[in-house]
Amino acid sequence: MTKINGFTRTCGLLGNPVEHTLSPVIHNFLARETGENLVYVPFLVPSGMAGDAVRGAYALNLKGLNVTVPYKTQVIPFLKELDGLAEQIGAVNTLVRCEGGFKGYNTDMPGLYRAMCRDGVKIEGENVLILGAGGVARAVAMLLAEKGAGRIVVLNRTKEHGEEIARTVNGYMGKDMVFAMGLSDYRSLPGDERYLCIQATNVGMYPKNGQAVIEAEDFYRRVHTGYDLIFNPAVTRFMELTKAAGGKAYNGSRMLLYQGIIAYELWTGIQIGEELADKAFEKMMEAMNQ
Repeated sequence: MTKINGFTRTCGLLGNPVEHTLSPVIHNFLARETGENLVYVPFLVPSGMAGDAVRGAYALNLKGLNVTVPYKTQVIPFLKELDGLAEQIGAVNTLVRCEGGFKGYNTDMPGLYRAMCRDGVKIEGENVLILGAGGVARAVAMLLAEKGAGRIVVLNRTKEHGEEIARTVNGYMGKDMVFAMGLSDYRSLPGDERYLCIQATNVGMYPKNGQAVIEAEDFYRRVHTGYDLIFNPAVTRFMELTKAAGGKAYNGSRMLLYQGIIAYELWTGIQIGEELADKAFEKMMEAMNQ
Protein backbone atom coordinates (compact mmCIF):
# COMPACT_ATOMS: atom_id res chain seq x y z
CA MET A 1 0.00 0.00 0.00
CA THR A 2 1.39 3.41 -0.99
CA LYS A 3 1.93 5.68 2.00
CA ILE A 4 -0.10 8.79 1.19
CA ASN A 5 1.47 12.03 2.35
CA GLY A 6 2.07 15.58 1.20
CA PHE A 7 4.35 14.38 -1.61
CA THR A 8 1.88 11.91 -3.10
CA ARG A 9 0.93 12.65 -6.73
CA THR A 10 -2.38 11.66 -8.26
CA CYS A 11 -3.21 10.21 -11.65
CA GLY A 12 -6.61 9.02 -12.72
CA LEU A 13 -9.17 8.10 -15.35
CA LEU A 14 -11.75 10.41 -16.93
CA GLY A 15 -14.76 8.59 -18.33
CA ASN A 16 -18.42 7.69 -18.04
CA PRO A 17 -18.90 4.98 -16.89
CA VAL A 18 -15.74 4.15 -14.94
CA GLU A 19 -17.04 1.72 -12.32
CA HIS A 20 -15.63 -1.44 -13.94
CA THR A 21 -12.24 -0.10 -15.02
CA LEU A 22 -9.14 -2.21 -14.43
CA SER A 23 -6.76 0.74 -14.80
CA PRO A 24 -6.38 1.34 -11.02
CA VAL A 25 -5.18 -2.26 -10.65
CA ILE A 26 -2.46 -1.74 -13.27
CA HIS A 27 -1.22 1.68 -12.16
CA ASN A 28 -1.35 1.25 -8.40
CA PHE A 29 0.51 -2.06 -8.76
CA LEU A 30 3.19 -0.42 -10.93
CA ALA A 31 3.52 2.46 -8.47
CA ARG A 32 4.09 0.06 -5.57
CA GLU A 33 6.58 -2.06 -7.52
CA THR A 34 8.61 0.90 -8.80
CA GLY A 35 8.53 2.83 -5.51
CA GLU A 36 6.70 5.78 -7.04
CA ASN A 37 4.72 7.95 -4.59
CA LEU A 38 1.62 7.95 -6.78
CA VAL A 39 -2.01 6.89 -6.50
CA TYR A 40 -4.46 6.30 -9.35
CA VAL A 41 -8.22 6.74 -9.05
CA PRO A 42 -11.18 6.79 -11.47
CA PHE A 43 -13.16 10.02 -11.98
CA LEU A 44 -16.73 9.81 -13.25
CA VAL A 45 -17.24 12.86 -15.47
CA PRO A 46 -20.86 13.92 -16.18
CA SER A 47 -21.87 14.48 -19.79
CA GLY A 48 -20.79 17.83 -21.19
CA MET A 49 -18.13 18.45 -18.52
CA ALA A 50 -14.98 17.12 -20.22
CA GLY A 51 -13.42 20.59 -20.40
CA ASP A 52 -14.22 21.30 -16.76
CA ALA A 53 -12.61 17.99 -15.81
CA VAL A 54 -9.37 18.76 -17.68
CA ARG A 55 -9.11 22.29 -16.26
CA GLY A 56 -9.95 21.03 -12.77
CA ALA A 57 -7.35 18.29 -12.98
CA TYR A 58 -4.68 20.85 -13.85
CA ALA A 59 -5.81 23.15 -11.04
CA LEU A 60 -5.59 20.25 -8.58
CA ASN A 61 -2.01 19.47 -9.68
CA LEU A 62 -2.79 16.01 -11.08
CA LYS A 63 0.26 14.43 -12.69
CA GLY A 64 -1.59 12.73 -15.53
CA LEU A 65 -4.83 11.20 -16.70
CA ASN A 66 -6.19 8.41 -18.82
CA VAL A 67 -9.26 9.18 -20.90
CA THR A 68 -11.87 6.63 -21.91
CA VAL A 69 -15.26 6.72 -23.63
CA PRO A 70 -16.96 8.99 -24.39
CA TYR A 71 -14.25 11.64 -23.97
CA LYS A 72 -11.32 10.54 -26.17
CA THR A 73 -12.10 13.23 -28.74
CA GLN A 74 -14.07 15.62 -26.53
CA VAL A 75 -11.04 16.54 -24.39
CA ILE A 76 -8.83 17.54 -27.35
CA PRO A 77 -9.96 21.22 -27.57
CA PHE A 78 -8.97 21.67 -23.92
CA LEU A 79 -5.39 20.42 -24.26
CA LYS A 80 -2.26 22.55 -24.37
CA GLU A 81 -0.46 20.23 -26.81
CA LEU A 82 -1.21 17.16 -28.93
CA ASP A 83 1.25 14.41 -29.80
CA GLY A 84 1.65 13.64 -33.51
CA LEU A 85 0.24 10.12 -33.32
CA ALA A 86 -2.79 11.30 -31.35
CA GLU A 87 -3.36 13.96 -33.99
CA GLN A 88 -3.24 11.35 -36.78
CA ILE A 89 -5.67 9.07 -34.96
CA GLY A 90 -7.94 11.92 -33.86
CA ALA A 91 -8.30 10.62 -30.30
CA VAL A 92 -6.36 10.69 -27.04
CA ASN A 93 -6.38 8.30 -24.12
CA THR A 94 -3.51 9.71 -22.04
CA LEU A 95 -2.85 13.23 -20.75
CA VAL A 96 0.56 14.25 -19.41
CA ARG A 97 0.94 17.40 -17.36
CA CYS A 98 3.00 20.11 -19.05
CA GLU A 99 3.49 23.87 -18.62
CA GLY A 100 0.05 25.47 -18.63
CA GLY A 101 -2.05 22.35 -19.16
CA PHE A 102 -1.87 18.79 -20.48
CA LYS A 103 -0.36 17.18 -23.56
CA GLY A 104 -2.51 14.50 -25.19
CA TYR A 105 -1.18 11.14 -26.35
CA ASN A 106 -2.71 7.99 -27.77
CA THR A 107 -1.17 4.88 -26.21
CA ASP A 108 -3.82 2.49 -27.54
CA MET A 109 -2.02 1.74 -30.80
CA PRO A 110 1.50 1.54 -29.34
CA GLY A 111 -0.10 -0.66 -26.69
CA LEU A 112 -1.61 -2.91 -29.34
CA TYR A 113 1.76 -3.17 -31.08
CA ARG A 114 3.58 -4.12 -27.88
CA ALA A 115 0.84 -6.63 -27.06
CA MET A 116 1.08 -8.26 -30.49
CA CYS A 117 4.87 -8.43 -30.19
CA ARG A 118 4.55 -10.02 -26.73
CA ASP A 119 2.06 -12.54 -28.11
CA GLY A 120 4.42 -13.35 -30.98
CA VAL A 121 2.13 -11.98 -33.69
CA LYS A 122 4.08 -10.67 -36.69
CA ILE A 123 2.96 -7.57 -38.62
CA GLU A 124 5.81 -6.79 -41.02
CA GLY A 125 5.04 -8.16 -44.48
CA GLU A 126 1.73 -9.70 -43.36
CA ASN A 127 -1.44 -9.26 -45.37
CA VAL A 128 -4.13 -8.20 -42.92
CA LEU A 129 -7.92 -8.05 -42.70
CA ILE A 130 -9.57 -5.49 -40.41
CA LEU A 131 -13.18 -6.05 -39.36
CA GLY A 132 -14.94 -2.71 -38.89
CA ALA A 133 -14.40 0.84 -40.10
CA GLY A 134 -14.84 3.02 -37.03
CA GLY A 135 -12.25 5.14 -35.26
CA VAL A 136 -10.48 2.12 -33.78
CA ALA A 137 -10.23 0.43 -37.19
CA ARG A 138 -8.79 3.62 -38.66
CA ALA A 139 -6.13 3.74 -35.96
CA VAL A 140 -5.34 0.04 -36.44
CA ALA A 141 -4.94 0.54 -40.20
CA MET A 142 -2.52 3.41 -39.58
CA LEU A 143 -0.52 1.31 -37.11
CA LEU A 144 -0.31 -1.65 -39.48
CA ALA A 145 0.76 0.56 -42.37
CA GLU A 146 3.49 2.24 -40.32
CA LYS A 147 4.78 -1.11 -39.02
CA GLY A 148 5.27 -2.52 -42.51
CA ALA A 149 2.21 -4.68 -43.15
CA GLY A 150 1.60 -5.80 -46.71
CA ARG A 151 -1.90 -5.49 -48.15
CA ILE A 152 -4.51 -4.26 -45.65
CA VAL A 153 -8.19 -4.90 -46.40
CA VAL A 154 -10.91 -3.17 -44.38
CA LEU A 155 -14.09 -5.24 -44.31
CA ASN A 156 -17.19 -3.34 -43.25
CA ARG A 157 -20.93 -3.50 -43.75
CA THR A 158 -20.81 0.01 -45.24
CA LYS A 159 -17.98 -0.14 -47.78
CA GLU A 160 -17.83 3.67 -48.05
CA HIS A 161 -16.60 3.96 -44.46
CA GLY A 162 -13.78 1.56 -45.25
CA GLU A 163 -12.93 3.61 -48.35
CA GLU A 164 -12.56 6.71 -46.16
CA ILE A 165 -9.98 4.85 -44.03
CA ALA A 166 -8.17 3.70 -47.17
CA ARG A 167 -7.97 7.25 -48.54
CA THR A 168 -6.67 8.62 -45.24
CA VAL A 169 -4.00 5.98 -44.64
CA ASN A 170 -2.90 5.70 -48.27
CA GLY A 171 -2.59 9.48 -48.46
CA TYR A 172 -0.49 9.54 -45.32
CA MET A 173 1.75 6.68 -46.48
CA GLY A 174 2.03 7.96 -50.04
CA LYS A 175 1.09 4.61 -51.58
CA ASP A 176 -1.91 2.33 -52.00
CA MET A 177 -1.75 -0.39 -49.37
CA VAL A 178 -5.21 -0.17 -47.75
CA PHE A 179 -8.31 -1.32 -49.61
CA ALA A 180 -11.99 -1.55 -48.70
CA MET A 181 -14.55 -4.31 -49.24
CA GLY A 182 -18.07 -4.97 -48.08
CA LEU A 183 -18.43 -7.64 -45.40
CA SER A 184 -20.10 -10.05 -47.79
CA ASP A 185 -17.38 -9.62 -50.43
CA TYR A 186 -14.69 -11.57 -48.53
CA ARG A 187 -15.12 -14.53 -50.90
CA SER A 188 -13.55 -12.41 -53.64
CA LEU A 189 -10.28 -12.06 -51.73
CA PRO A 190 -7.55 -13.09 -54.18
CA GLY A 191 -5.85 -16.49 -54.02
CA ASP A 192 -6.15 -18.91 -51.14
CA GLU A 193 -3.67 -17.35 -48.68
CA ARG A 194 -4.53 -16.98 -45.02
CA TYR A 195 -4.52 -13.59 -43.28
CA LEU A 196 -3.88 -11.96 -39.96
CA CYS A 197 -7.30 -10.59 -38.96
CA ILE A 198 -7.93 -7.78 -36.45
CA GLN A 199 -11.46 -7.62 -34.99
CA ALA A 200 -12.00 -3.89 -34.36
CA THR A 201 -15.74 -3.66 -33.66
CA ASN A 202 -17.75 -3.99 -30.42
CA VAL A 203 -19.53 -7.10 -31.71
CA GLY A 204 -18.77 -9.84 -29.21
CA MET A 205 -18.93 -7.48 -26.23
CA TYR A 206 -22.05 -7.14 -24.04
CA PRO A 207 -24.85 -6.94 -25.15
CA LYS A 208 -23.58 -8.52 -28.40
CA ASN A 209 -21.57 -11.28 -26.70
CA GLY A 210 -21.96 -14.59 -28.47
CA GLN A 211 -22.04 -12.81 -31.83
CA ALA A 212 -19.43 -12.21 -34.53
CA VAL A 213 -19.37 -9.75 -37.41
CA ILE A 214 -18.93 -12.69 -39.80
CA GLU A 215 -20.19 -16.14 -38.80
CA ALA A 216 -19.40 -18.08 -42.01
CA GLU A 217 -16.88 -20.89 -41.54
CA ASP A 218 -15.27 -20.33 -44.95
CA PHE A 219 -14.18 -16.84 -43.86
CA TYR A 220 -12.24 -18.19 -40.90
CA ARG A 221 -10.46 -20.71 -43.11
CA ARG A 222 -8.78 -17.60 -44.59
CA VAL A 223 -7.50 -16.48 -41.14
CA HIS A 224 -4.26 -17.89 -39.69
CA THR A 225 -4.33 -15.54 -36.65
CA GLY A 226 -7.27 -13.63 -35.20
CA TYR A 227 -6.71 -10.72 -32.82
CA ASP A 228 -9.86 -9.45 -31.12
CA LEU A 229 -9.47 -6.04 -29.44
CA ILE A 230 -12.25 -6.99 -27.00
CA PHE A 231 -10.95 -8.29 -23.65
CA ASN A 232 -14.22 -9.09 -21.89
CA PRO A 233 -15.40 -11.80 -22.47
CA ALA A 234 -11.96 -13.40 -22.58
CA VAL A 235 -13.03 -15.71 -25.43
CA THR A 236 -15.28 -14.09 -28.01
CA ARG A 237 -17.29 -15.74 -30.77
CA PHE A 238 -14.73 -14.39 -33.27
CA MET A 239 -11.97 -16.18 -31.35
CA GLU A 240 -13.97 -19.41 -31.15
CA LEU A 241 -14.58 -19.41 -34.90
CA THR A 242 -10.93 -18.64 -35.63
CA LYS A 243 -9.73 -21.52 -33.46
CA ALA A 244 -12.33 -23.90 -34.89
CA ALA A 245 -10.91 -23.24 -38.37
CA GLY A 246 -7.37 -24.05 -37.17
CA GLY A 247 -6.13 -20.51 -36.52
CA LYS A 248 -4.57 -18.92 -33.46
CA ALA A 249 -6.68 -16.40 -31.52
CA TYR A 250 -5.91 -13.64 -29.00
CA ASN A 251 -8.01 -11.12 -27.10
CA GLY A 252 -7.37 -7.48 -26.23
CA SER A 253 -6.29 -7.96 -22.62
CA ARG A 254 -2.59 -7.40 -23.32
CA MET A 255 -3.44 -4.31 -25.34
CA LEU A 256 -5.28 -3.00 -22.26
CA LEU A 257 -2.20 -3.75 -20.16
CA TYR A 258 0.34 -2.15 -22.47
CA GLN A 259 -1.63 1.01 -23.20
CA GLY A 260 -1.64 1.50 -19.42
CA ILE A 261 2.05 0.70 -19.09
CA ILE A 262 2.97 3.22 -21.80
CA ALA A 263 0.87 5.87 -20.03
CA TYR A 264 2.67 5.08 -16.76
CA GLU A 265 6.02 5.41 -18.53
CA LEU A 266 5.00 8.80 -19.90
CA TRP A 267 3.93 10.06 -16.46
CA THR A 268 6.93 8.80 -14.51
CA GLY A 269 9.81 8.36 -16.96
CA ILE A 270 10.23 4.81 -15.62
CA GLN A 271 10.58 2.06 -18.24
CA ILE A 272 8.64 -1.11 -17.40
CA GLY A 273 10.41 -4.36 -18.32
CA GLU A 274 8.65 -7.51 -19.46
CA GLU A 275 9.03 -9.30 -16.11
CA LEU A 276 7.15 -6.53 -14.29
CA ALA A 277 4.68 -6.23 -17.16
CA ASP A 278 3.87 -9.93 -16.81
CA LYS A 279 3.30 -9.50 -13.06
CA ALA A 280 0.97 -6.56 -13.75
CA PHE A 281 -0.87 -8.71 -16.29
CA GLU A 282 -1.39 -11.41 -13.67
CA LYS A 283 -2.82 -8.83 -11.24
CA MET A 284 -5.12 -7.47 -13.93
CA MET A 285 -6.42 -10.93 -14.85
CA GLU A 286 -7.01 -11.77 -11.18
CA ALA A 287 -9.10 -8.62 -10.82
CA MET A 288 -10.97 -9.36 -14.04
CA ASN A 289 -11.91 -12.83 -12.86
CA GLN A 290 -13.11 -11.79 -9.40
